[in-house]
Amino acid sequence: MVERKDHNDLDSARERMLTYDLRGRDITDPAVLQVMAEIPREAFVPPEDRWRAYTNGPLPIGEGQTISQPYIVALMTQELRVHHKCEVLEIGTGSGYQTAVLARLAQRVFTIERSPALAAAAREVLQKLGLDNVEFRVGDGSRGWPEARTFDRILLTAAVPDFPPPLVAQLAEGGVIVAPIGQSSVQELVVAEKRRGKLIERPVCGCRFVRLIGEYGFLN
Repeated sequence: MVERKDHNDLDSARERMLTYDLRGRDITDPAVLQVMAEIPREAFVPPEDRWRAYTNGPLPIGEGQTISQPYIVALMTQELRVHHKCEVLEIGTGSGYQTAVLARLAQRVFTIERSPALAAAAREVLQKLGLDNVEFRVGDGSRGWPEARTFDRILLTAAVPDFPPPLVAQLAEGGVIVAPIGQSSVQELVVAEKRRGKLIERPVCGCRFVRLIGEYGFLN
């Protein structure tokens, strides 16, 4: 009986998230809304935080990292304009929630996480959800995944001072990259499209993410 009540509570919380935090703001992409409605966000947070899995705020997932608030996940995904033929590179697997959203929309997702523990936990959850179109790597995400050719879309889930040159090189012509750009306290979500080898940038909104540690990110 308690489990049924918990399930009902989570269903109600998910519907509130969709109604007020996503549709009630500027999330209009039907595919993004559908995926966010179907993926169980509670599977990606610690058990003690399941009850607040659908609140519109970040939650700790260990290793000093967080799962981003639902709105920012939806916004970044919408700005990325993912479709079923896309190969996507994600920098910062974290909990795996954003990875799952991308995997439901794209042909294939390549995701890099610097923490072996977080990468292993995310892989386990995605396998349980039957998402088998994801390739995992543990390493410095700021250096990208050069041997996987180029990517149609690249998403950074941690802040960088600027778009890392290796990722710009690994973005296909006409591809889209989305990242939080700035320092530790002041950042801006920026969308860029690659045209004739150059990035055409467009700022979206202010934001605050944990920093990407790496050669082309932050040193610590």
